[in-house]
Amino acid sequence: MPGTGESRTVRIRVAGLVQGVGFRFFVLREAGRIGVKGYVRNLPDGSVEAVASGGNVAVEEFISRLRIGPSSARVSGVAVEEIRGSRDYDGFEVVF
Repeated sequence: MPGTGESRTVRIRVAGLVQGVGFRFFVLREAGRIGVKGYVRNLPDGSVEAVASGGNVAVEEFISRLRIGPSSARVSGVAVEEIRGSRDYDGFEVVF
């Protein structure tokens, strides 16, 4: 699936019970499986932010997986923002 479709970069903010439940490591696994690059981190307000770059189809699949999350999480909202300009990430990482 990597590289499928036109390339894009998005910032995804996930709200709900998403900290302390393994959400970031779920995101890391999904990014590797789907083939997007970028990062994921916890935000001070209790939400999680992910930046993902890849083919349009891969990014859409990634967003759909974050809307579900791991079974231990309770996602109450997902906001997606397009990031203009090209981003070049080496891989996908958890930022602490």
